[in-house]
Amino acid sequence: MTETRTQTAHPHIDWDAAELDLDAYHHRIGQSPRPPSPEALFALHEAHVRTIPFENVDVVLGRTPSLRLADIAAKLVDTERGGYCFEHGLLFAAVLDRLGYDVTRGVARVRFDQPDAEQTHLVLLVRTEGERFLADVGFGAGPLVPLPLRDGARTDHGGWPFRLRRDGGFWLLENPDPEGDWRIAHGFDETPQRHIDYVVGNHYIATHPDSAFTGRLVVMRKDRDVHRKLVGDRLVVEYADETPREVTTVEPGDLGDTLRSHGIVVTGDDLARLREVYAGSSTE
Repeated sequence: MTETRTQTAHPHIDWDAAELDLDAYHHRIGQSPRPPSPEALFALHEAHVRTIPFENVDVVLGRTPSLRLADIAAKLVDTERGGYCFEHGLLFAAVLDRLGYDVTRGVARVRFDQPDAEQTHLVLLVRTEGERFLADVGFGAGPLVPLPLRDGARTDHGGWPFRLRRDGGFWLLENPDPEGDWRIAHGFDETPQRHIDYVVGNHYIATHPDSAFTGRLVVMRKDRDVHRKLVGDRLVVEYADETPREVTTVEPGDLGDTLRSHGIVVTGDDLARLREVYAGSSTE
C-alpha cells in the first residue's frame, strides 16, 4: 500500500533574524535589551519610532530599496538613514524575533475605505504575556507605541490619538482628522505574509507612477508632542496640542541641512542628484 503524505499549508520561512547585530540595533535606538513584556515592547517601539526616520530618499534617486535584512540593517542601523514601512517593519520584526517575542508579519491596506487603496503597508502582530498587540513602527505618521489588539483599544501617547476598531474580519487603525472625526489610516486582517509578498509590494511602491513615494521626497520624524514632515518641497511641523502648525518651503540649496535635521545624512553625488529631482517636484 502506497503511503500518502500531507503537506503543511504553512512552510517554515527563514527571516534571517540570526544575521542581525542586536547590540548595534540597541545602540542605534539608545536602549538596552530587556526580556519580553508589554512594557519592554512599548519602550522598544517608541525608541525605534523616535530615533530612525521615515524616508524615501532611495526611491527618489531611482533605486528600489533592498529588503534583505543585512542591507536594511546596514542602512537603518549602521548609517544615519531611515527607510519606509517594509524596511522598518522587517528590521523591527527581526529584533523582536531575536528577543523572544511571538511575531506575525502582516500587511495592511492604506486608505482602507478607498476602492483603489493598495495593500502595501507592513504591520506586525506581537504576542507577549498572553496579550497581542499591533506594532507599527513604519507608518511615518503612526502611533508611537503599540496598541492592544482589542476592539476599541486606544492610545494618545505623546498626544497623538489612535484607536483600533474591529470591522468583520478586519482591524481598522483610526486617528482623528482636523475636525476631530475618526478616519481610517489603514486596515488589515491577521493573515501571515511571506517575504516575497513584501518584495512584490516594495516593487510597486518604489517604481509605479501612481505610488505616493515616486517622484517626490517624503520624510517624517515623529516625537512626543511634535511631528515634522517634508513632503515635496513643503516642510510641515505639527504639534499635539493646539499650537498652530508651521509650514515653510525648503529651497534645493537647503535640502541637505533639512534632511540632516531629520536624522538623514545624504552627501556627494546622491545629494546633488536629489537636489535636481527635488527642484522639479511639487506639493499638491
